[in-house]
Amino acid sequence: MRITVVGCGYLGAVHAACMAKLGHEVVGIDVDENKIAELSAARAPFFEPGLEDLLLEVQATGRLSFTTDMSASKGSAVHFICVGTPQKKGENAADLTYVDAATNALIPHLSPGDIVVGKSTVPVGTAERLAAIVKLGQPEAQLLWNPEFLREGHAVSDTLSPDRLVYGVAGGSEDHPAVQLLDQVYAGPLEAGTPRLVADLPTAELVKTAANSFLATKISFINAMAELCEAAGADVTLLADAIGMDDRIGRKFLNAGIGFGGGCLPKDIRAFMARAGELGADQALTFLREVDAINMRRRNRVVELTRELCGGSLLGQRITVLGAAFKPKSDDVRDSPALSIAAQLQLQGAVVTVTDPEALKNASRRFPELHYQATTETAMERADALLLLTEWQEYRDLDPYDSAKLVSNLRILDGRNVLDSAKWRAAGWMYRGLGRP
Repeated sequence: MRITVVGCGYLGAVHAACMAKLGHEVVGIDVDENKIAELSAARAPFFEPGLEDLLLEVQATGRLSFTTDMSASKGSAVHFICVGTPQKKGENAADLTYVDAATNALIPHLSPGDIVVGKSTVPVGTAERLAAIVKLGQPEAQLLWNPEFLREGHAVSDTLSPDRLVYGVAGGSEDHPAVQLLDQVYAGPLEAGTPRLVADLPTAELVKTAANSFLATKISFINAMAELCEAAGADVTLLADAIGMDDRIGRKFLNAGIGFGGGCLPKDIRAFMARAGELGADQALTFLREVDAINMRRRNRVVELTRELCGGSLLGQRITVLGAAFKPKSDDVRDSPALSIAAQLQLQGAVVTVTDPEALKNASRRFPELHYQATTETAMERADALLLLTEWQEYRDLDPYDSAKLVSNLRILDGRNVLDSAKWRAAGWMYRGLGRP
């Protein structure tokens, strides 16, 4: 099939490349000329494992191209909307400017029988509004919603082998003509056994934000337990292991630490609350305010623990922060708790050096006042304290004896509870974890 992908940021670039991998002829469209130039040269404008190799592979087949010209969408049967929905400045609500602009720009190039497929994460009710706009511009075109469930660092595999596919169509009927067309798009994953659910438009829109809200709640729950464990002298990692053995709960997302960040979970739960308020159902999601509050409180807790680790004062202390991205296998620093903590420490008088395998360029744009060092060993030299804040494998694999030769003081705060505390203490380090005695 011939497919258009409108918006070639993180979601769109990955989706375009993966659709070409599945055998379709794909054109990716974006207003950013620099982004299009990079992608046309098979260079990913962000770090995502496996994406550049995939771009090289599929572009060699001639099935994938990129352009800034929206008229290139003419002739495609399926048009994916993959633009961003950031948080509005000064508000919790999602900014739908890019979604609206992409849809309106696409309409003049639609043909009868085309389907417009929203993948962006939007407030419930957006699809119905956009469907009416599409119908007005091209009465024989259809709009449906097909939410994405990508994990940064695993986006390629999540697209090619998703754990589920959700189609939101008007009326929620399997007999909707667009369902068969979308089944052809995803023929490969469906043949491999990926489960598929057809729902009405509002349900499909809610799936992504509901899932993210649940995961955020699970993370904040275990971080709340970490606060209690610190007060009681208990170990939150053992607590998580014990309750995670209950298959109704599960162990995933029960890792206490510095909290969640990135471009999805924080803004999605805030937009979810804002939309619930608009619908008059704000009381249903009041618990998410506490989820958000617990998450933000973790950052302050790390600053306080660092002060304790440094003997009660941060003034002049040389602090090395291991990790700038909000999670490993990513260069995304949006709402990164690691960077937020580093900035708070510097504001309180510490001399902070940040290192990260992939995210330093983005981090330096976000917080230019911090010191950055690309090499882990160089960043650790003469440090008074190490803070492991993003659990890249190379930080998990650090040897406490070798590391001791680089630093001025043997102090480490394990913000992700991924190190062997006994091993580090045996090497002479003052070790602190979160929610651990």
